[in-house]
Amino acid sequence: MKIRLAADLQEDSIVDGKGIRTVIWTQGCSHNCPYCHNPQTHDFNAGELVELDDVIEALENLTGQDGVTFSGGDPMFQPRECAILAKKVHELGMNVWAYTGFTYEELLEKGNKDILEFLNDIDVLIDGRFEIDKKSMDLEFRGSSNQRIIDVPKSLENHKVILYDLGKKETKKKEAIYI
Repeated sequence: MKIRLAADLQEDSIVDGKGIRTVIWTQGCSHNCPYCHNPQTHDFNAGELVELDDVIEALENLTGQDGVTFSGGDPMFQPRECAILAKKVHELGMNVWAYTGFTYEELLEKGNKDILEFLNDIDVLIDGRFEIDKKSMDLEFRGSSNQRIIDVPKSLENHKVILYDLGKKETKKKEAIYI
């Protein structure tokens, strides 16, 4: 199985979630948000097809990373592949953050089993399209104020959006909740 990536894994990021992170840059996004930070990741045919086993090997060789962030593009356009990788990240003892232009509610409404499986292995989700009129440099880990930082395990458990507390210490993934 392959995944389409926009770039090699980026280690040691401190802006794509709490702690020191590796970013998986997925290729492909149809949101086309005006003034997007990563417009080069929109084309579904660009980037490079990479074997999942090669990405898993790279993840297994990481050192000094607190977690992995899925960004892009939009990883929700490749949910099956990302779900496999997110599960591996948790097996390796790291946490998972993901960015998407979809809202949490839109993802649930899709009823896509691959998206739901991916959500079960995401600890923190930054959701919503980038909106230039709501842009602020004062926001942590997001570009516009409409985007939310969601505690996914708590949200799945409570059947409603629970915002992530940026003041809390990152922990390893807990038992998955299946819906």
